[in-house]
Amino acid sequence: MADEPINITTDILIAIRDDVSSFRSSVEQRLDRLEEISRKQRRDAAGMLVMMRATAGDFDERVTEVEEHFAALEAREH
Repeated sequence: MADEPINITTDILIAIRDDVSSFRSSVEQRLDRLEEISRKQRRDAAGMLVMMRATAGDFDERVTEVEEHFAALEAREH
């Protein structure tokens, strides 16, 4: 009967160790997923920045063309 508390304590400690081990594994998987998502979002953000710059440059060119046409029309009228 004296062995039973020791065995139960050992069983409890083993169960706690297993829970901690599975928790660590779960946390590592979550961190890996977060790192993967973070990398993907950085790539997406960089791509969007490139597209925004290209769009802004194209828009600026078009505005310049309209301004030039407008200036040419004004020059014709005067």
